[in-house]
Amino acid sequence: MEGDVAVQPVPEQKVARIIRDPRICGGQPTVAGTRVPVSSVVIQWQYYQNVERVQQAFPRLDVPSIKAALEFYEEHRSEVDRLIEENERAAYAAD
Repeated sequence: MEGDVAVQPVPEQKVARIIRDPRICGGQPTVAGTRVPVSSVVIQWQYYQNVERVQQAFPRLDVPSIKAALEFYEEHRSEVDRLIEENERAAYAAD
């Protein structure tokens, strides 16, 4: 028919699960709605290699948020590794 317009499906909006806010954890990437840094999720993942165990360490995080943190890590590995190293150095310097 004349004048018909093909309706395109609206792509699903990906919820921002990882945020950077200078007021939260000094601007480190964190899980949205929490004060849990991506680096902390990564450390637990490296230790346990199991999403359910990571969730036990951070009960406020749902599985999709944990997976989003790990995906963020894969995309920003050098930055997150640097943050982990800086945090570890700061912790040892405080002793």
